[in-house]
Amino acid sequence: MPHIHPVAELKNNLEHLAKICHSENEPVYLTRKGHGELVLMSLAGYQQIQAKLELYQKLDEAEAESKTSKKRLSHEDVMQNLRARLA
Repeated sequence: MPHIHPVAELKNNLEHLAKICHSENEPVYLTRKGHGELVLMSLAGYQQIQAKLELYQKLDEAEAESKTSKKRLSHEDVMQNLRARLA
């Protein structure tokens, strides 16, 4: 269930809002005059979202490249290349 609080609570009750963000790893939505104004979230939650966005961008790039390239690798070749990089 989303956590929705008035923006005034940011000033008056930051510790409580931060606790929600950290303990539940969920954002807190802040409103002003009944309308959405800000989103408060933990740094860890923000970094997770950023990592997902980066991954989605890379997947989009890979899909676009696969449509324009004729080169294909088998699963075995890909795994062999990855193992070689890790070694």
